[in-house]
Amino acid sequence: MRVAAFAGGGTVPSARFRVGQLVAPLRAHGIAMTPCLARFGTYPPRARLARPFWLAATLADRLPDVLRSHRFDVTFLQRELVSTLETWERLTGRPRVLDVDDALWLYRGGRFIRRIAAGCDAVICGNAFLAEYFAGWHPSVHIVPTAVDTARFAPGRAPAAGSTIGWSGSASGLPYLHAIEDALDAVLRARPAARLRVVCNASPQFARLPADRVDFVPWTPGTEVTALQDLAVGIMPLPDTDWERGKCSFKMLLYMACGVPVVVSPVGMNRDVLALGRVGVAAGDHGAWVEGVLGLLDDGPLARQMGAEGRRVVEAHFGLERIAARVATVLHGVRRDGPADTQRGGRDGE
Repeated sequence: MRVAAFAGGGTVPSARFRVGQLVAPLRAHGIAMTPCLARFGTYPPRARLARPFWLAATLADRLPDVLRSHRFDVTFLQRELVSTLETWERLTGRPRVLDVDDALWLYRGGRFIRRIAAGCDAVICGNAFLAEYFAGWHPSVHIVPTAVDTARFAPGRAPAAGSTIGWSGSASGLPYLHAIEDALDAVLRARPAARLRVVCNASPQFARLPADRVDFVPWTPGTEVTALQDLAVGIMPLPDTDWERGKCSFKMLLYMACGVPVVVSPVGMNRDVLALGRVGVAAGDHGAWVEGVLGLLDDGPLARQMGAEGRRVVEAHFGLERIAARVATVLHGVRRDGPADTQRGGRDGE
């Protein structure tokens, strides 16, 4: 089976992890997936005056791949082609599969993503919260989490022995980290040997954390693994809103894959992952963040036990080969049924 997979730019996390890393393991399932990446990106530039020119260039750039998609057996749309807009999606080849890893209906009243979903033969959602919403729009919804390459994201050669608290993510997630600055400040004051490491494409802007206690590691494909392997604790703070409930807990899973215990907000999929094993601590307020991080810094045996359990959970539920098999099942299903049989589908909560 030949699949044309439309995704964002090559460094966009969703393009890398929900399309790019699936290419190799899907071959074992008889699927040749060809990424069709957005050369100019899927998100508009900040300068408003430049946006009409960017949009025209993006649409022109993507049109050849849209037309070529009719030569493939299945079209895989990783989100919309242009952020928050319906554009060429219905011109791509059928059958189509829409893959969603965010609560996109919160933009523009959800009209664009609802229309795109309606033109597809199946919808893949990264977690149960997203699937619950899309099930109201589409008869064939499948829950497939973001895969973790456990051969790459793996524990270091020696267990972490330091006191480094780590956060990894894109610049858009820095406000979540800034929101628990008071708790982090309390932890660093209580444990003079502790440090905070931030792995990101932009440096954090803290108001009160001592600069000499914060290590900023610029994100690169070469640092995204090694910067996690020696952490004592991995953190993932989130506010409890619909947008955050739609997130797929990927940074939490990466910490766990590296054998690092976690302290996370019990929001959306984070809560679901915590229920799979004793992998870390839920922190819903200032006191819980301080207590949770300090507890893991101070109790090495517990931290190691939670780290090992986190690794087991990722291998059992989120490993690359396992997730690729689930994606393959959806792709083979839409090819077999074809566009005319969309109504025969049903929600798959596997």
